[in-house]
Amino acid sequence: MQSIFLKEVNAFFSSLIGYIVVGVFLVITGLILFVFPDTSLLNVNYASLGPLFEIGPMVFLFLIPAVTMRSFAEEYQSGTIELLATRPITSLQIIMGKYLACMVLVLFALIPTLLYYYTVYQLGSPVGNIDSGAVLGSYIGLFFLAAAYVAIGLFASSLSNNQIVAFLLATFLAFFLYYGFDFLSRLPGLVGKVDDVVQMFGIDYHYRSISRGLIDSRDIIYFLSVIALFLGLTLFSMERRKW
Repeated sequence: MQSIFLKEVNAFFSSLIGYIVVGVFLVITGLILFVFPDTSLLNVNYASLGPLFEIGPMVFLFLIPAVTMRSFAEEYQSGTIELLATRPITSLQIIMGKYLACMVLVLFALIPTLLYYYTVYQLGSPVGNIDSGAVLGSYIGLFFLAAAYVAIGLFASSLSNNQIVAFLLATFLAFFLYYGFDFLSRLPGLVGKVDDVVQMFGIDYHYRSISRGLIDSRDIIYFLSVIALFLGLTLFSMERRKW
């Protein structure tokens, strides 16, 4: 498992994949926070990193599937999955090695954004006039969101030999789980009846809950359940191919 983890991390950073993902994420968030006039923090009267955490889920919606699409699809296409299967390692260990490697890349993308927090902290009047608790909660929410997206991406990659198909499937599943239940809750037959319950099945509901700075155990359990569900589906998909 450690060898797979190190192999995946080296693959990310020995090619342009890791640098492109981190660079694109930082460029997009930097433009939104400091350049685009409609969202620039320099054009508002209060210190907040709200725009970062509002656009983060949408940016990750495309970047994380781009990271995970090669995880299993490339192994199936090149035939190297057969080599892994013959090693003294379980399918779950293979999955977790790849999962943790993808999470490391996500962390490398998130850590430089602390510079944005420092900038807003210094620009506050007085210095430090920013809700650090809400920022911390939002970072925790963004981390759990990325963890769920990575699990979804690995599952999509395990279903196809084609990386483009894996990317599109992962993007669709992540989009549906994030926005789909909110759209469903607005259907005429559900509004005023079970719309609140339907929204609770979506990632958006729990992400926004954590982003308010209140770490609720129900939100943590939800994200852990989504991660476990898709990692379990990935395991099932791998075992099915062995049959």
